[in-house]
Amino acid sequence: MAGTAVVVGGGIGGLAAAIGLRRVGWEVTVVERSSTLEDAGAGISLAANGLRALDELGVGDAVRGAARGQYTGGTRTPDGAWLTRMDGAALEQAVGTPITGIPRATLHRLLREALPAAALLTGSDVRSVRQIAPRAVHVACADTVLDSDLVVAADGIGSKVRSLLFPAHPGPVYSGSAVLRAITEQAVDLRTDFELTWGHGAEFGHIAFPDGRAEWHAVLDLPAGTRFADPIAELRRRFRTWHEPIPALLDATRPTAVLQHDVHELRTPLPWYTVGRIALLGDAAHAMTPNLGQGACQALEDAVTLAAALAAEPTVDAALTLYDAERRPRSQAVARAARQAGRMGHRLSHPLAVAVRNTVMRLTPSRAATRMILRHHDWTPPQLNGCAPRPGNERSGSSGQQPPQL
Repeated sequence: MAGTAVVVGGGIGGLAAAIGLRRVGWEVTVVERSSTLEDAGAGISLAANGLRALDELGVGDAVRGAARGQYTGGTRTPDGAWLTRMDGAALEQAVGTPITGIPRATLHRLLREALPAAALLTGSDVRSVRQIAPRAVHVACADTVLDSDLVVAADGIGSKVRSLLFPAHPGPVYSGSAVLRAITEQAVDLRTDFELTWGHGAEFGHIAFPDGRAEWHAVLDLPAGTRFADPIAELRRRFRTWHEPIPALLDATRPTAVLQHDVHELRTPLPWYTVGRIALLGDAAHAMTPNLGQGACQALEDAVTLAAALAAEPTVDAALTLYDAERRPRSQAVARAARQAGRMGHRLSHPLAVAVRNTVMRLTPSRAATRMILRHHDWTPPQLNGCAPRPGNERSGSSGQQPPQL
């Protein structure tokens, strides 16, 4: 089965969805409201599940070539004491690939390069999406109208399409934390590939890149909308007693390079990820806190699963039913786990609770810690070539309700 699709949103999830659809024979147009397709200023860790999805999309080797494996590091306390040590080699042995760190801008570029330029429609804001016939969806943009067999809404946590499909849904809510992040201007002398440090109401972490630079992030419990006139000065004040290399990372950063945003999540799960011939993907479907580093990986899983379902099933409707049944339970479970990880991480503040957590982490055998990580990392993607129809198209969930039709 093949057809035409419009992907709303040109982020990591949207571009991955477009690549996957094209690999199974679909004609795709990506509509992005920004005039340029970029995602600079930050880095990203890709776990085995995300890398396997990228392999299935045909860009895994290119991403690995531009990334740095995370073999050393772990979680620390502000005085520098280790709570857990990362055993990247054990993870690689278990799942076949290490966690890797890569600048988001690089990942975004590699995904763009896997698509023809004609497939990307930038600087065009989507005004409305509606199903006009049983097999057609109408997308009205600022200066053009597109009709297609399928619409993939990958327009992020503030998804306009999601709000149109689920007007009664409360939408994203503030998690209670804000994140400041940047990539250093020059190389930094780092002894580890990846670290997290947990304090009371604060977290600091870094990801090392192949060229010696690093991405760092600071997570702070703050009232929503808090902004700092001089973020580097504020972070130096807050982290002045924390261990190296935190001061060195801040010193290697241009103040104008620091990005800050409030962390929101879809705390109320969606009842389904498809309505008619519109499928929600990535943050539009299941925006989660970043505590497990799974946001982008889950979007990549979505993209491959959607493409495989469309290749395997005889109709678009059957494919979307399968997509929802496979993706909604897993992605919502990961979102719940990410929220819980935040509660047990930097958001834990009572001294006794922190002491108990730290003791448990120090005493947990490395094999047990590896098994916990593998709960989310060990995912096998469906193949995009040679897909065959599969059973099990019933929607998951206990209500037995069917999704609304547009």
